[in-house]
Amino acid sequence: MRENLLLTIIVMTGVFMAILDTTIVDIVVPRMMAPLSTDLYGVQWVVTSYMTAAATGIMLVEWLESYLGLKKVFLLGLVLFTSSSAYAGNSGSLAEMILARILQGFGEALIVVSAEAMLFTSYPPEKRGLAMGIYGLGVSFAPALGPTLGGWITEHLSWRWVFYINVPIGILNTFMATFFLREFPKTRHTRMNWFSFLFLSMGTVNLLVVLSKGQQMGWFSSDTIGYLTLLSILGFLLFLLWEIISHHKLVDPALFKIKEFLVSLLVYFLLLGFSMYQVFYILPLYFENLKGISTFHTGLHILPLALSIGISSPIAGAISDRKSDRLPLYVAVSLYLFSSFFLLPQLDLFTPTWKASLYLILLGIGMGFFFAPVTNLALKKLGDKVTVGVSLMHYVRFVGGSFGTAIATNDLQRFMWENFQRTTEIQNHQLVGHFLEELSGYFWLPQEKAQAFLYQVQSLYSYSDAFKETFLMAGVWGLLGSLPILYLLLDHIFTKVRLYRGRVPPAD
Repeated sequence: MRENLLLTIIVMTGVFMAILDTTIVDIVVPRMMAPLSTDLYGVQWVVTSYMTAAATGIMLVEWLESYLGLKKVFLLGLVLFTSSSAYAGNSGSLAEMILARILQGFGEALIVVSAEAMLFTSYPPEKRGLAMGIYGLGVSFAPALGPTLGGWITEHLSWRWVFYINVPIGILNTFMATFFLREFPKTRHTRMNWFSFLFLSMGTVNLLVVLSKGQQMGWFSSDTIGYLTLLSILGFLLFLLWEIISHHKLVDPALFKIKEFLVSLLVYFLLLGFSMYQVFYILPLYFENLKGISTFHTGLHILPLALSIGISSPIAGAISDRKSDRLPLYVAVSLYLFSSFFLLPQLDLFTPTWKASLYLILLGIGMGFFFAPVTNLALKKLGDKVTVGVSLMHYVRFVGGSFGTAIATNDLQRFMWENFQRTTEIQNHQLVGHFLEELSGYFWLPQEKAQAFLYQVQSLYSYSDAFKETFLMAGVWGLLGSLPILYLLLDHIFTKVRLYRGRVPPAD
């Protein structure tokens, strides 16, 4: 018990540090433009490079584990992440920053997969729900805390401290892991299918670049986006073809025959990636861009979400151990869908910020109840394939999250312009002209400035309504992602009915 407690503290420190970096950096990206001598489009590669490196690096972890063991993979990830954080903080050009972020992303991939595999295999089966609840605390609490900590660092220190803060924590974590983590037995040597890995990387990297740059380049009106999309499709098709004809597969197809794992993978991809990641992305924009509060205060208003996730995640894990994996999962889906359809779509320009923060508590409880049961459900039947199972779940998390972020960005812009155009179409131009004349006369404004003022007001109202519609669409994706869980529920009910009918003798 004491050994597991120490292991949990060590690995969760690394996981928390690595995953926190995914959202804390988003806050400071605009401040990097001048020091790195680039523009807004160029600096976005700071996020894109990290994301693509992490997504592709994840699929190498099983192979590395078979040669090094989980402890050494975790240590390698810590050393890479910590040293590249120091390099990123000291970067003087965009090229240096992108290189540092690629190394950081690869380090994160090694940390999160090896940490989850170590936690899951170290705890006995009756305690694995709690272990995954603690892990879920890091996976979900860290991104929600990112805006708060990033806002504080932005206002009181230099943006470079977003990276420098990782260095002392990473060094201490590496020291603790080296001397206090036990060795984990290596799995049998895995023969790496490099062609499958290269084809999968080709498809993944191009897909993630398309998703992150599509809005900026005008999606398929851009030749570059079209070519990258074709390369992505080609990469995935070659990956599938090579996996079919290869004797040593990168991904064991037997995993997808396990019902619980397949359901959990779909839930991770759709519910977490396409829906929850949209909410994580939109909330800071709502508070900062629409409500007009500072970055730090935005973080403070999102803090109730982070705290409710952090508190409820271990509770869900404990319930998962004592009762069933499915019970907290049903609670999670119910609370999340209720919040997505009935609470978040109420958030607009006129919603008091305290009320918006209050709504996030119920949302956070739903999110917190999600991670432990779905992860435990996915991994409990995998046996010695836990590492590859964890790798696949994190891979679909990255890809699904990239889809979610791209969809949210596109929906927010699309709804705003549709609302603006609709407002313009239904206006009585005679009344508008009369209003502008009165506005010009009352405030001694030129006609052009009065028109500009009206344009800004219309844009603001359109933006406000766009947030409500985008939150609602995130809920629709959440409903789609909940269908595999509904399948589990119906399957459970029908199984009980069949058992009941088998026990009760037929009536005369």
